[in-house]
Amino acid sequence: MDKDEVIANCREMMDLLFSTTELEAEQATLLEETQLISDMVQQTIYENAHVALDQTEYQKRYDNLTQRFETAKQRLETVMAELDRMQTQRADIKVFLESFEALPETLTEFNLENWHSLVEYATVYSADDIRFTFKNGQEIKA
Repeated sequence: MDKDEVIANCREMMDLLFSTTELEAEQATLLEETQLISDMVQQTIYENAHVALDQTEYQKRYDNLTQRFETAKQRLETVMAELDRMQTQRADIKVFLESFEALPETLTEFNLENWHSLVEYATVYSADDIRFTFKNGQEIKA
């Protein structure tokens, strides 16, 4: 596999693995939903304070709205965390690609900057089996 092929594969992988379009749409929907439910809760509290309501019915309505809000809020937090994770991973791979592209066609040794920008970790299984895992997830045996 040559350098250009690795770069092309990484870019394709980034597009597939780190597409956030659906999560961003869900986040926008959940933000609207939590705002709407919050407004409904406030309206319910206002009505109860200003109009004589059956308190059992009011409490049931209030509990239902707060449960809906908590469910939507929890899902929103999950979506936001997933978006953050994906954006961080995408940025890490982008840095890897930029560093990899800047390397000469023939690399005879790593300098410290190359190592930090390209290699995630090395695993030593034995004196004859040392493997390097790159930040793009690829592993090679040295």
